[in-house]
Amino acid sequence: MKFRLSGTRRFLGCVGSLFIAGGFTGTVWAQGSATAPPPGAGAPGIINPRAADRQRQINEGRLRSAEMEATAELENQKHIQEVIVHMKEDFTRIQVVRNDIARNLVAHKPLDYSLIFEQTGEIHKRASRMNVYMLAHAPDSKETEAATDLPQEQMVGALVRLCKLVDSFTENPALKNVATVDANGLDKVKEDKARADKDLLAIIKLSEQIKKKADSFRGSH
Repeated sequence: MKFRLSGTRRFLGCVGSLFIAGGFTGTVWAQGSATAPPPGAGAPGIINPRAADRQRQINEGRLRSAEMEATAELENQKHIQEVIVHMKEDFTRIQVVRNDIARNLVAHKPLDYSLIFEQTGEIHKRASRMNVYMLAHAPDSKETEAATDLPQEQMVGALVRLCKLVDSFTENPALKNVATVDANGLDKVKEDKARADKDLLAIIKLSEQIKKKADSFRGSH
């Protein structure tokens, strides 16, 4: 809304200046006609058509510029709204897939590696897309270490860790209470945001690790 209002104000201000300039010019002409000498008396006035054309071009350029800025700001607002919609969708789907994984684990169903491949693949894709906008960064070098191999017997434990990471990330106050933060709570917000970053990066890393291992197992089971 701020971008749209500022662009609209600049647009209206530019148009208004054109009308004011026209009105002022008309007033000068009217005053000049009241005090002008009779026809045929005195020297004729000097008219500079180039100056008039130049001023007209400047006014037209300003008007076009204001229109372009207003259009660009509207496009920015549209893009921001689209990003918010996509992030909400990704945020919700990560939780839905997490619940599907958890239900299968609680029911002690045999591991379906094709399903696990699809589930962890979706979590990885959506978490990575959220990170494009969140720009999560690792608090230390440990988060950037290469993923280690995941033994088959540790698959259930890895899925449990992934579910817990999703819980920690989606329940983080930094993602829920952004609109109610006051100045006294900035330190807490920074702490929560750092934890959200850490969880998101861990989700991306672990989901990819599980996905790759499930892919190697699904053809042999």
